[in-house]
Amino acid sequence: MDLTDRQKELLKAIVELHVKTGEPIGSEIIEKEFSLGVSPATIRNEMAKLTQLGFLKQPHTSAGRVPTSIGYRVYITELMREKEVPISAEVSMKQNLWQERYVEHKLLKEAVKALAYRCQMLALAISEEDELFYAGAAHILDWREFEDIDVTRFVLSLFDEYPTLKEIIGRAQGTNPMHILFGDELGIEYLIPTSFVFTRYGGKEGSKGGIIGIIGPARMNFPVILPYVRYTSRLIEEALRSY
Repeated sequence: MDLTDRQKELLKAIVELHVKTGEPIGSEIIEKEFSLGVSPATIRNEMAKLTQLGFLKQPHTSAGRVPTSIGYRVYITELMREKEVPISAEVSMKQNLWQERYVEHKLLKEAVKALAYRCQMLALAISEEDELFYAGAAHILDWREFEDIDVTRFVLSLFDEYPTLKEIIGRAQGTNPMHILFGDELGIEYLIPTSFVFTRYGGKEGSKGGIIGIIGPARMNFPVILPYVRYTSRLIEEALRSY
């Protein structure tokens, strides 16, 4: 499904504004914040088309639009530009992980703690032995999507209902090592406002490694989150293979 350049520019603007504000985005704020060179009426028409095509949706109580999982995926694969992990963060994270590199469960505890802090979200890891580690549960309470106690309760219960979490992670498909799952694709009501980002890390020679990732709102700041998850995975690999 090909979008015009103008539609792509508009979709990018809506995604980035929604990530920033958490609010449905109307044509007026698009015109105010972005120089698209078209009238508000044209913006409204293009937003209506993007909604018909499934890239945007309109919450019942608002005239504005928010991205769908399809819209986010187009943004991630075609429109966004990833940020680089700051050198200071790279150095700090490596120092913290390197101190624990000789004991895998300590290494993974430090990895999820560092990733949760840097992303200000809930981080998780699953070791080769199927041990589950997580950190940063308090961070998700800062996101309005988790003001719904039922959403928060369900997400946190995943760490007690490990088979459900494994089943969700097992839905990831494709050859790209970085996997993104959106709640509205999972068929679980309380996960609709959420998303999961995770990747595999390699272990020592002959081992299958494990998983490291983030759980947060669907409107994650993907240009920042993806590089941090990737870098943490690489650090774990380097640490495990360093001795």
